[in-house]
Amino acid sequence: MAEKLHIVMLPWIAFGHMIPFFQLSIDLAKAGIKVSFVSTPRNIKRLPKIPPSLADLVKFVEFPLPSLDNDILPEDGEATVDIPAEKIEYLKIAYDLLQHPLKQFIADQLPDWIIIDMIPYWMVEIARDKKVPLIHFSVFSAVAYVFLGHPECLLVGDGQKRLRPSWTSMTSKPEWVDFPSSVAYRNHEAVGVFEWIYKGNASGITDGERVSKILHGCQALAVRSCAEFEGDYLNLFERVIGKPVIPVGLLPQEKPERKEFTDGRWGEIFKWLDDQKPKSVVFVGFGSEYKLTRDQVYEIAHGLELSGLPFLWALRKPGWANDDLDALPSGFGERTSDRGIVCMGWAPQMEILGHPSIGGSLFHSGWGSIIESLQFGHTLILLPFIIDQPLNARYLVEKGSGVEIKRGEDGSFTRDGVAKALKLAMVSAEGKSLREKAGEAAAIFGNQKLHQDYYIGQFVDFLKKKRWMFEGHGHSSQGRFDHHPCWRFYLGAFIFSSIEIWNKNLHFW
Repeated sequence: MAEKLHIVMLPWIAFGHMIPFFQLSIDLAKAGIKVSFVSTPRNIKRLPKIPPSLADLVKFVEFPLPSLDNDILPEDGEATVDIPAEKIEYLKIAYDLLQHPLKQFIADQLPDWIIIDMIPYWMVEIARDKKVPLIHFSVFSAVAYVFLGHPECLLVGDGQKRLRPSWTSMTSKPEWVDFPSSVAYRNHEAVGVFEWIYKGNASGITDGERVSKILHGCQALAVRSCAEFEGDYLNLFERVIGKPVIPVGLLPQEKPERKEFTDGRWGEIFKWLDDQKPKSVVFVGFGSEYKLTRDQVYEIAHGLELSGLPFLWALRKPGWANDDLDALPSGFGERTSDRGIVCMGWAPQMEILGHPSIGGSLFHSGWGSIIESLQFGHTLILLPFIIDQPLNARYLVEKGSGVEIKRGEDGSFTRDGVAKALKLAMVSAEGKSLREKAGEAAAIFGNQKLHQDYYIGQFVDFLKKKRWMFEGHGHSSQGRFDHHPCWRFYLGAFIFSSIEIWNKNLHFW
């Protein structure tokens, strides 16, 4: 029997990156691929458990995060969620020091492929030196990456001056997007994103330079996406990059079995959910990466109150709050206790989203959360904040698949705007099409057969053809869609999913 392919996975140490890398690892293992998942000890402890049936195929590989002088990073700070935003640049310095033990690890293992995130640019040289092919896996949507990741404008220089000379150039459709699109940043968003890409930091290399080196040095790109949702952008992405762009599917988590939460606080919450009408409750969750201000939390709370809708809010106690009561407006809990629950700290999110009483999600428009929500057919109420989130929100609105909360020129939003968007999405006649689109989306986003059997299956086929790829195709500079082996992903996916959808008498986008 032929030896199994061995892949090394190296995500950036943010949970919004590590979780998709973990999900891809599990899905590849289900297809018989051996995976070494590399991260730091504390991060690995916080990841989901490897299913026992896959324990022989997926291995966690721990490397301690190197320490920096002057205790500039907090003790046990191994992920972005542990670090204040202003110190993330120092986390990148520590992360970059992992290149030394990883160089030896790659030399010892000589895997068949290395799959990396957008930060470890130094892995390009290690892979080249050890003659191991490299794939860049994007945890962002194709929409966001096409907008942000044109290889000619990531580096400060002539290309950037021509294509993206200032933040104002990010407030309209890029010239390389050759079809109608409303996807762009607003003024208050563009300033911060432009700085994120091009501004120097303590690590000595901009994020734009990191991505540019990886795009130029990898043999292919894998994207957490599918042709059914982002076909035009996946096609364009390949033409812009000039390398194979491979959709690996949406990596949806398996729908959880209904757990019996009978004790304690969660027992009470799920009993309350059981008593609500189907599709009537809004789930509210903004994750832990972006830290909401007091004004933002309070306006969201007042908006929920004004909407009159039942809600379940998973809220992590903000750093500015003295205690749980201080995290919400005075009297909010008492005034909404008959129709809403705020749970502080950890929440079983997939079990919540899978409950039949949940009908909508109010969240930040992160790509992973979009996938989780549409997997269950929930209506989307969008309040984006950082990086890719505004681009995702514009695309969803453009497709008629979400409603975005209105903001002022400075990025502020009001309780009235929150309430108006909630009512439109959940109960008003005007929002009927939104609710119908959400239900249709579940046929794609929750289709395990499509994503595991088709997309992961095709990705595995691609990985097995490494030798053929290196005989010229992997380094092709041609950008034409039909010149790459990936054309079969789009054609096959279209045929596969069209049959699935037609069988369900659906007309999806």
